[in-house]
Amino acid sequence: MDINDILLHHGEERKKYFNAVAPPIIQSSNFAFDSVEDLRAQISNEMDNHVYSRGNNPTVKILRQKIAALEHAEDALVTSSGAAAISIATMANVSAGDHIICVDKPYSWTNKLVSKMLARFGVEYTFVDGRDINNIKSAIKDNTKVLFLESPNSLTFELQDLEACAILAKANGIITIIDNSHCSPIFQNPIDFGIDLVVHSGTKYINGHSDVVMGVVCGSKEMISKIFHSEFMTLGVNISPNDAAMAIRGLRTIDLRIRRSDASALVVYNFLNAHEKVAKVIYSMSSDFPQAELVKKQMRGNGGLMTLVLKTDNKEAVMRFSRAIKRFLIAVSWGGYESLMIPSITFHDMPGMEDSPIPWTYVRLYIGLEDPQYLIEDLDQALSFL
Repeated sequence: MDINDILLHHGEERKKYFNAVAPPIIQSSNFAFDSVEDLRAQISNEMDNHVYSRGNNPTVKILRQKIAALEHAEDALVTSSGAAAISIATMANVSAGDHIICVDKPYSWTNKLVSKMLARFGVEYTFVDGRDINNIKSAIKDNTKVLFLESPNSLTFELQDLEACAILAKANGIITIIDNSHCSPIFQNPIDFGIDLVVHSGTKYINGHSDVVMGVVCGSKEMISKIFHSEFMTLGVNISPNDAAMAIRGLRTIDLRIRRSDASALVVYNFLNAHEKVAKVIYSMSSDFPQAELVKKQMRGNGGLMTLVLKTDNKEAVMRFSRAIKRFLIAVSWGGYESLMIPSITFHDMPGMEDSPIPWTYVRLYIGLEDPQYLIEDLDQALSFL
């Protein structure tokens, strides 16, 4: 299906709502029925019918259909956050006594889900360097049920070979789940490589305007139905119809937005890579990126993320640089109009974070939709404070 058809038309039945160009917000929490027999018939298939908006809402359903099509999936669920999507996709596929393999240095809430919450209920886990498929192979146990991937990850941008992971997992009866937030469906489709479930923080590129928190789980109808009828409905992680409508609006321009960020990021990278105050820039599209060939195989683009490594051995210099920045907001997340930065030194000076594996000289940048020269001017003046 053509991406333009997905973004502008797929899932929208305009004749049902006065041929309105923008889908209506069906804000109702509840839906009425003509008879007991009618209710009985509808509630027997709550995933496809409209009974109560905790399960299936008409506005949310349009968003589900669009994102599933973008990810080359049969179906999708939209959740109240990316963390919720990660949680229900993982929890639906493990029980007490099972084992999860997860790539190391994942999103912090993925780490906590695996190492803290699920561990409380007797789920074992192993973190591995997923850049080498042999590390994953060596970690497999008889009770391994889930392989959780994050490719690229969100700070050092390490990749896993998705096709090799899918083949290995299927041979051992293991469900594969990937966080695809970095690339979005525009630049990577893991299902095409055999991955079972794809999750997103839809807060980022999918919504794209820093005003909705949401998550997504994509996969086969069978797997999505399993999640819907267990974790999704039980935990109540649905998104509101209003937020779904805002996400549909944001999704209209995802292709334009992420390609703009991608093009601008390359311009900023070239500037930073040549700067005397920069030790290196971790950027997946650079020619010297350690996994450059795998990038070409799996990714059609990068988007706006890179990590700047400052050339200093002085923590105060990093703080001076951070104070001098004017045109990047200091904030978590990414995917909106505005450019962002998050210095890793933030976490080094927090109680309990003294042993962080990420050096304090690292600064993650998200290049938004501003003119890249406008951002370069700001970075240049801030680097002079090192």
